[in-house]
Formats: sequence, structure tokens, C-alpha cells
Amino acid sequence: MTLSGQRVRLWFGRGILAAGGIVVVGLISAALAGAQAPAQQAPLLSEQVFKNIQVLKGIPVDDFLQTMGIMAAALQFDCSDCHVGAGTEKVDWPADTPRKRMARIMVTMVGNINRTNFGGRQMVTCWTCHRNRDKPLTTPIFDTIYGMPPYEPDDVIAQSPAAPSADSILDKYIQAVGGAQRLAGLTSFVGKGTSVGFGGFGGGGDVEIVAKAPDKRATIILFKAETGRGDQIRTYDGRSGWVRTPLNVLGEFQLMGGDLDGARFDAQLSFPGQIKQILTNLKSGPPTSITDLPGPSSQTSVQKDVTLGQTHVVEVVQGTGPRGLLVTLYFDRQSGLLLRELRYGGSPIGRVPTQIDYADYRDVNGIKLPFRITYAWLDGRDSIVLNEIRTNVPIDEAKFAKPAPLKPR
Repeated sequence: MTLSGQRVRLWFGRGILAAGGIVVVGLISAALAGAQAPAQQAPLLSEQVFKNIQVLKGIPVDDFLQTMGIMAAALQFDCSDCHVGAGTEKVDWPADTPRKRMARIMVTMVGNINRTNFGGRQMVTCWTCHRNRDKPLTTPIFDTIYGMPPYEPDDVIAQSPAAPSADSILDKYIQAVGGAQRLAGLTSFVGKGTSVGFGGFGGGGDVEIVAKAPDKRATIILFKAETGRGDQIRTYDGRSGWVRTPLNVLGEFQLMGGDLDGARFDAQLSFPGQIKQILTNLKSGPPTSITDLPGPSSQTSVQKDVTLGQTHVVEVVQGTGPRGLLVTLYFDRQSGLLLRELRYGGSPIGRVPTQIDYADYRDVNGIKLPFRITYAWLDGRDSIVLNEIRTNVPIDEAKFAKPAPLKPR
């Protein structure tokens, strides 16, 4: 979709869920089939929620949406490339289009390739061939052959004999943010500031992040310029996770699978003293360098005081969560502070990465906490800049509960 002369790619899904006007990106049809179901143990399946689902049946809603994100990222598409009227009030999600019919063929083809040749492992995905193009390249390019290849690390790292041990890197991090004793006394915090997502859609808003040890967290974004829109909310209460996003086809839904694992990990990581307990199978890779993830283009006009684009030499630690969530952490080699979290969830057609960059650490009652957080998922970014964090404050448990349904507009 085009807005103010700039092509905007839209997807709501993961990370923090960037701001307003976000609608589901997809290459398979998506239209709300009925009213939202109440909270339940069994996940809502794609065909229960969306219409005209022909291939991606029998998978949870969030897996379906992650699949949409993988396709959109691989082809550099947005909703309007495949869905009639997407981005307008006259969208027809179920309508078939040539691209959606081709997408079904591609999903089936990729599944057959992996089953026939790799025992069902996801060795071939949309990204394998498309690489940000709607039509894969078939001819070698000399600039690529003889130029400097971009650094593209594997998802799973190998233990580096020359690297410091994972335990020593994590110990340095714990010490850098305040030490084990101080961290043990951190029971809650509330941070407030601004969030910038897709600014052209009124994406800027006031943000509140609340967390309670050991594993509860909520993020609430209030779109003050769009008073009738409703808040954007993501919660995790220690067992269940929920997302509510205005202006999309779902409204609110319960997290399952990799999304739920990611929400749990982020809530636990809010309290750094337990970092060694929330990851297993720890290993350290060779030192490398990373560059700050750029925020949304709208950030430059709204968050003028933010310094971006710095490069850092980092130590790398990778581990797994209780249900196999793969997480890679990048720590500043000099200060020991955590600069990046990269975690991978699953989907029917490939791993789904979520990246969170942390910066602008400040001392809050003897503990260093990040005041700038940049979230990125496959088709969106959200930049949060906090102006205050208060620690060990009372928090209403209702903050972490299922969000109230959005009011009909």
C-alpha cells in the first residue's frame, strides 16, 4: 500500500506489534468467519476464524499469521498485493486472486520438497529462493559473485572453542546490570514513554510497559491522536498470552505455540537475574559485530533525540527454552550489556524470527535498564523510547489478564 509517497508494508503479529492501521498481510485469503471465541486451552484453528482456507488448514491462528509474514517478507509484499481492497474499508479478504492461487501452489510445492528430500525438515522455505523478490533470480550476478558477500549467520550456532564460555558471558551481564544481589530484589517495574510504528497511520502513541517477577509482562500503547481506535495491548500472565490490535481482521486473540513461548521468554528476561534459569543448552559463538536496527522511518520526526546506526562488537550466546524456543543473545563485548535478542518460533513453512534491540541503559535504583527498545518482526518495526522507569511498585494483576474486546466502530 502507498501512503504519502512511501510504500508501507503491513503485518500485525509479533514482537510488540507496531502501531496503528495494521492489517493482516497475507497471500492466502483471510476474513473473519465469526465472533471471537472465549479463552480456551485448544487453539483456534485457521479455518475456524478465516474464510476460504484451502491449504493452510488445521493450524493455530497465530501460526497462520506467521506464515503470512514469512511469505510477505520473502516476496516484499504487503496485504494489498494479494487481497482485494486491503488497506481500505472495502477489503474483500476471501476473494480469490491469481497471486493467492499461486501461493497455494507454492506452499504445497515447498511442503512436498521437504517431505520428499529432507524427511520433513524445513530445509527449503519461501526465503530460500525469493530473497525479497516476487520472482526468484535464475541467473548469477557478477557483483554478487565477486563482491563482498553479506554476513548471513546460521540460525543455529556452533560452540566456538576460542570464545568465552556462555556462563562467563552471562555472569558478566548480570554484574553489568547491577549484580545478582540487587537483581534478586527487583520484583516489578513500570516504564512509560512513546512508541513509534507506522507513523502515517497514526502509529505514534503513549506506551506503558509493566512487569512483575518472575514472569508477567504487559505492553499497552494508547493512540492519543486516534481516540476512538482503542489501545494496543499485549499481555502474558505467567501462563497465557493475549494480543489486542486495533484496525485488523482479528481484534484480539490468544497466543499459542512459538508466540506464547516468545511472550514467556520476554516476560522472564524482564528480570535479568534469572537469565541462567530460563535458557538451557547454552553455548557461545565467536565474537561478531552488529549494527543497531533502524527504527521506523516515522521515528526520525517523532523521536528526534534518538541516536541510531551504531556498530558494536558483541559476544554471542545461544540457548533453548522449555519447548524448544531458539534464542540468540548478543552482549556488548566491552560493557557486558545485552544489546540484542533474536528468537525463532516455528511455522508451517519455516522459522519465524523476532528481533529486539536494547539501548540507552540507565541506572534505576542501582540496576541498569534499557530505555530504548526496538522490536522487529518479519513485516514491521516498532520503536519504544521510555522517559521513566519505576521499580518495585504495586501493579494490578488485571494488567496481565486477557484484554477487553475492542468496541465495535
